[in-house]
Amino acid sequence: MNNIKNIFSDIPENIPEEIFETLVRNKNIKVERIVSKGHRSPKDFWYDQEQDEWVLVLQGEAKLLFQHEKQPILLKAGDYINIPAHRKHRVEWTTPNTETVWLAIY
Repeated sequence: MNNIKNIFSDIPENIPEEIFETLVRNKNIKVERIVSKGHRSPKDFWYDQEQDEWVLVLQGEAKLLFQHEKQPILLKAGDYINIPAHRKHRVEWTTPNTETVWLAIY
């Protein structure tokens, strides 16, 4: 049986908080869809993850800031980056008027 789904479906119109949805998970890998709309990391919060994260922006735009860097980097649709484990980072900005859809692989 095929369970075909679409990465852009089932996105609510109102997104008060970022949406984190696990699409696939096993003992070696986790694939996650993240949907943002004007969201950013809380002040003074840094992600410090135990595993590498490869992230791709499918739609929208976002700015990531890495600890000890002065300027955030802009990710546009189609841009991806590998974030090594324990490289502290935060989301500084996401497109406010349209959804930013991310694909994250851990």
